[in-house]
Amino acid sequence: MVLAAAFAIGLLFGIGLILSGLTDPGKVLAFLDLAGAWDPSLLCTMGGATVVAAMGFRLARSRRTALLGAPMRLPAGGAIDRRLALGSVIFGVGWGLAGFCPGPALASLGTGLLAPLLFVAAMVAGMGLFALFERIGSRRAA
Repeated sequence: MVLAAAFAIGLLFGIGLILSGLTDPGKVLAFLDLAGAWDPSLLCTMGGATVVAAMGFRLARSRRTALLGAPMRLPAGGAIDRRLALGSVIFGVGWGLAGFCPGPALASLGTGLLAPLLFVAAMVAGMGLFALFERIGSRRAA
């Protein structure tokens, strides 16, 4: 049941990304181009997603278990540290250069185009490098 629910939610999310235009790098880059031909249409998508997420987190805070019975595990708020700030900058630069972020890039793999494939390959390589550096760093600290 959990796997079927995860699939259905992921499918719904992917369809939402496609319908909103977030899988079109040209539309995303036009949204990020504040000084040029700015396309504000994604602002509605992001605003709507923020409202829905806020309602979901508010509901989740009042529950001990998820709808399918698993323990409710919400992220703990933390301080903004160097790692978070640097990761945010890297994410933003990558999004601005490529016009993709992870979710839309994965949803775009079904198009068969080369750009999302290259982005996802670079993303996986970056995650691998991060994991490698984390292991090296934890060995040095020990």
